Amino acid sequence: MATRSTLPVGKLPAAVLQGLLRKCRPPASSGVLIGPRYGEDAAVIDMGAKYLVAKTDPITFTEDRIGWYAVHINANDIATLGARPRWFLATLLLPEGRTTPDLARKIFLDVFNTCRKLGIALCGGHTEITSGLNRPIVVGQMLGEVKKSELIRKESQQPGDLVILTRGVAIEGTAILAQTKGVELQKKVGRATVSRARRWLLEPGISVVHDARLAVRSGVIHAMHDPTEGGLLSGLAEIALAGRVGLRVWKEKIPILPETLAFSRALHFDPLALIASGALLVVAAPASVPHLLLEYARQGIPASVIGEIRPWREGFLVIDNGREAKLQIPERDEIARLLG
Repeated sequence: MATRSTLPVGKLPAAVLQGLLRKCRPPASSGVLIGPRYGEDAAVIDMGAKYLVAKTDPITFTEDRIGWYAVHINANDIATLGARPRWFLATLLLPEGRTTPDLARKIFLDVFNTCRKLGIALCGGHTEITSGLNRPIVVGQMLGEVKKSELIRKESQQPGDLVILTRGVAIEGTAILAQTKGVELQKKVGRATVSRARRWLLEPGISVVHDARLAVRSGVIHAMHDPTEGGLLSGLAEIALAGRVGLRVWKEKIPILPETLAFSRALHFDPLALIASGALLVVAAPASVPHLLLEYARQGIPASVIGEIRPWREGFLVIDNGREAKLQIPERDEIARLLG
């Protein structure tokens, strides 16, 4: 349990993390084009003919399909830079006192089969039974590559660009709550609602690789980001901070999925601060937006314009039926609070 001198479960507070990252300055000789920065999805390294894109992320909030989860979460962050995920390494930390050969085999095969379906090579990693753990944790490392002319950089954002959100919020967090708090939720919102939400990890799923590739093919894209821990609010702040731009968001245009809304009323949480993998934020040049939305519609992918990029000096604003308020970055994800 957190005290006044300790931090709660979840991401480091934004101010703490930004302070740490400011100390990380890779030397010019390293070839690092994009290094440790707040709001960046992955590192980019100049390898000569192409850029190498590198990402690492753990899965800590859920055990269900944890290997599958780890591959998709890391592939998403490669794709948001316009790159193709190609190589994956996995560190499997298994709990003492409850790990069986079947558990290790199940997680390993989940990683292997997910990589194979995405055309990714599982090329290494590490597996151990770890003292002090009460559940498995998988830490993924994904590598990808991209032509230099096709890299999507958040610094490319310009005032007037429009912000698109695909699919809606919050697929991942709602599915996790359906699994972990299903009994309580069934009493409050009904069995059918919980049953639908439980299937969301697989359908529509948490991968945004296809959505990102479609965006790159269909318009002039200046940034992409998948809102994960901290939900849509954190994702919006991260993409704007990384691009050093201001932001105006129209709250009434944000598509909150019906099951997410029902769960939020039952459990009293903010759906915009709930871990939201499965959605993609796309910042596009205004002239590209109609064609991009049409392409998403043709593919059966819901997509909505929810905001606009503004000059940096204007800050981050949320407009709620004409009323302006500063966008507040959540101190912790609602899933961490609810499960903590």
